[in-house]
Amino acid sequence: MRRHSLAVLFAFGLLTGCAPQSVKPPAPTVAPAPAVEAERPAARLTLRPARFTDLPGWSVDRTAEALPALLKSCDRLAKQPADRPLGPDGMMGRIRDWTGPCAVIAKLPPGDHVALRRTVEDLFQPWAAGDNGQEEGLFTGYYESALRGSLKRQGKYQTPLYKRPSDLVMVELGEFRPNLKGERIAGRVVDGQLKPYADRRAIESGALNGKGLELLYVDDPVDAFFLQIQGSGRVTLPDGNQIRVGYDGQNGHPYFAIGRELVARGALTKDEVSMQSIRAWLEANPSKAAEVMNTNPSFVFFRRLEGEGPLGAQGVALTPGRSLAVDRTFIAYGVPVWLDTEDPVQTKTRVRRLMVAQDTGGAIRGPVRGDVFWGHGPDAEHRAGLMKSSGRYWLLLPKGITPPVS
Repeated sequence: MRRHSLAVLFAFGLLTGCAPQSVKPPAPTVAPAPAVEAERPAARLTLRPARFTDLPGWSVDRTAEALPALLKSCDRLAKQPADRPLGPDGMMGRIRDWTGPCAVIAKLPPGDHVALRRTVEDLFQPWAAGDNGQEEGLFTGYYESALRGSLKRQGKYQTPLYKRPSDLVMVELGEFRPNLKGERIAGRVVDGQLKPYADRRAIESGALNGKGLELLYVDDPVDAFFLQIQGSGRVTLPDGNQIRVGYDGQNGHPYFAIGRELVARGALTKDEVSMQSIRAWLEANPSKAAEVMNTNPSFVFFRRLEGEGPLGAQGVALTPGRSLAVDRTFIAYGVPVWLDTEDPVQTKTRVRRLMVAQDTGGAIRGPVRGDVFWGHGPDAEHRAGLMKSSGRYWLLLPKGITPPVS
């Protein structure tokens, strides 16, 4: 969805990022050098075999709610070459390993939780996912934004949503260097060389004016900013009709979490940062909002979506509460996942449910890392904005697939 390279979380992501580098001071001439901290091992997906009885809440989940997501992913997998490997080094098998289970799932009646649960138990094996054996990870949420807009600039509709420029070149670095799989850059070609594209500040200052790239105009620049973070939305026109828009490219500049900027300014504390608190500050400080938003140089372009949506990076329509964005470097699209994490709204409650990996995002990094798609509407926005949950997940792989055990 947003997400081919943008996926962004709010609760955790707004506070994370690379710390600025500092100049190393001269080494003391007498005192011994300080001990060097052990370097953290590179992120690596590790899998441990499990049983369905190990999955908290497995027997009570309304599993049939995940059936539409499973069917969409199965249909997508069926269109790929049978020998195509899934996951790092084919840890999740090959497309042909999924053909049989998908065919059985396709025959199940909708709404029958017991039937789907028993079928999954018969055909799949759970594997506890870890990062070098560490099975706890971070889970956040996202949603489909709601905006008010117009097809032409008029009245209060002054903030444009831009289409993807024809000169924007997006490069999947993994196609050139295997060790860069999942990494991407973007820019434009100048004299035969790829150069950086205009950043947010330049675009907001008119870098794209006169190019005919305006897709729609919305009535709130803050809404437009948050749409770029979520990656998809529904725009309600003055006549009441709605247009669905989705991610169609990014300018290649790194995402900077403006929550960090507000903390640095003393406007918010780390504990206060959430999507809701950031929006509230921006709306309460309109004279400073543009300056703060421009500290994030990343800028997203959109296209109009027809039919069902929003679309995940797998190319399928997302299912609220059942679609999960993952790090595609480690987890293949279409893999069913059993999630166990903290509920963002109800304390002492867990989110335990069958989900499907169908999306990705630039802020979704690591073998045990996920972003729950909550859907559209106030409740979905509320949940997504608050979610910063510790949890774990199990990959459900067809029986017969035997990934390396670490």
